[in-house]
Amino acid sequence: MHFHHHGYVSADPRIQAAEGYGIDRPDELPDEVDVLIVGTGPAGMIAAAQLSQFPDVSTRIIERRPGRLEIGQADGIQARSVETFQAFGFAEEIIREGYHITEMAFWNPDQENPEHIIRTGRPKDDETGISEFPHLIVNQARVLDYFAQFALQSPGRITPDYGIEFVDLQVEDPATAADPKHPVQVTVRHTSGERSGEERTIRAGYVVGCDGARSQVRKSIGRSMFGDQANHAWGVMDVLANTDFPDIRTKCAIASKHGNILHIPREGGHLFRMYVDLGEVPADASRTVRQTGVEEIIAKANEILTPYSIDVRDVCWHSVYEVGHRLTNAFDDTDEDDPNSPTPRVFIAGDACHTHSAKAGQGMNVSMQDGFNLAWKLGQVVTGRSTDELLRTYSLERRVTAKNLIDFDKEWSTLMATPQEELPDKAYLEQFYVKTAEFPAGFMTEYTESMITASAAGQELATGFPVGKRFKSAQVNRVCDAFPVHLGHQAKADGRWRVYVFADSQRPTNDTSGAESKVAALADWLESDPQSPLVRFRRPGDDLDALIELSVIYQQEHTEFAFTDAPQVFRPLVGKLQLEYLEKIYATLPDDDIFEARGISREGAVVVVRPDQYVSGVFGLDEHERLGEFFAGVFAP
Repeated sequence: MHFHHHGYVSADPRIQAAEGYGIDRPDELPDEVDVLIVGTGPAGMIAAAQLSQFPDVSTRIIERRPGRLEIGQADGIQARSVETFQAFGFAEEIIREGYHITEMAFWNPDQENPEHIIRTGRPKDDETGISEFPHLIVNQARVLDYFAQFALQSPGRITPDYGIEFVDLQVEDPATAADPKHPVQVTVRHTSGERSGEERTIRAGYVVGCDGARSQVRKSIGRSMFGDQANHAWGVMDVLANTDFPDIRTKCAIASKHGNILHIPREGGHLFRMYVDLGEVPADASRTVRQTGVEEIIAKANEILTPYSIDVRDVCWHSVYEVGHRLTNAFDDTDEDDPNSPTPRVFIAGDACHTHSAKAGQGMNVSMQDGFNLAWKLGQVVTGRSTDELLRTYSLERRVTAKNLIDFDKEWSTLMATPQEELPDKAYLEQFYVKTAEFPAGFMTEYTESMITASAAGQELATGFPVGKRFKSAQVNRVCDAFPVHLGHQAKADGRWRVYVFADSQRPTNDTSGAESKVAALADWLESDPQSPLVRFRRPGDDLDALIELSVIYQQEHTEFAFTDAPQVFRPLVGKLQLEYLEKIYATLPDDDIFEARGISREGAVVVVRPDQYVSGVFGLDEHERLGEFFAGVFAP
């Protein structure tokens, strides 16, 4: 953790000093905000947390409930999400708190006694080492709590405005609006307290609708959901119970002659969730099945579990739903078919623009990546770091991801509801689970070429960092203190870009006057050339690494050189005391060489990673002009 650069800190170093709008932040929702987030679900809270790192952006988040969420419906936390939590500083806490999925048991009818179920397989959850992070089960409310804590402790000091709901909005033409920077008129209504029922109008620069499947923000911009309803009902319950079922603390896919169960143990050692198959539902019986009581769900679960049973002692939460797969035609209010249309002012995220079943455990996870994707872009645009064209990339990127999720979920949820005898073979569901593991883990997202994603040119220099996919971490040795760390874990959700310089085989040198060392020549260009992004886009008073954080990784071991041998640009002066920062110079580990692990050329490479941890491009060490041109397309002068 980086602190003391502004002076000695004796209190909790996670609590950053308030800046900008975080200083004397008004308790009352103001009449004018730069970004208004509607809804404190996963997409909304991660967006607020990220924007809290942009204290010069006035951000507020409203929620119609009178207080925090207490019982969350989502619980599955994929490895990609835990990776994201690491950037927000609470992965370790949530890993300690959560239930760890290490394997999944598959139960099917006993061939000798089909009325009974037997275990037929128990594959590992991550047999191929997709991620160094675990697959967890954690109550959604706790995830939101952690994001709320991060937002409150960040410079922007963002806290939710509870008891306020969104009513409607109107987007004015910025060219003729009374306030061109805040052209969105938003009507909100108080839902609790002395002002309950009172409406008021505020002005916003941008609105982010994270208000669920019945999103009023979506309706206000004329977007509609398209898709299908599977007409297959499931009862879901979180319960505390005793049982003789031997895998009650293991995630299970249970298929019997009487239906199916997706069983998920919960955190804490006792709680578990069951998705219980209630069967096909005629189109005219939808309302009736939703009235199914929890006692009927429990009875059905016991029938499916034969010869085992559960004795439910407490029902914490239950519901009935039908599988639906729906998607909006766009995730913002602009016309994607017209490149000359105004850039977006209103966005939708999470369930407001894509809905699916809970079987793949993707709802909260994909929603969080929606919010993460959008928030740093809003931060860059509102602060003038980028033009508003950057905002067009949100819908273009995230709609493809949501469509891929829905296609996957359709297949998985259909298989979950299919009797074993109708599958190609009795192990088909288990085989599908294993071969598609990378998708539900959250690592199949791949963004295509755009203003923030370069072409695949240079990919051969770092094959383990595919352009458009998330930056997959690997271990390195920090030179200044000989401390092994995961390279990707050092990147924080602070809105900055990352440039990782993987050196060629030459020994480190801080002599940038010679042209023999490609790293030294690159360092000289980065530090002094007018076309370098560190020079061209650096504002007066900014630290050298305020916009882009540089790291260098040498092929030598840490005993073969000192940090002082690295060029000065990799040892920037930071903070008001202008202290030299030494922790971004790395060496390889003798038994875990990152160059081998990630297919990095021994000729070296430059890997550019955007603030939400996705690889934007791979460049040669001497491709200074191409690197400068890429960043010229990202940032505004």
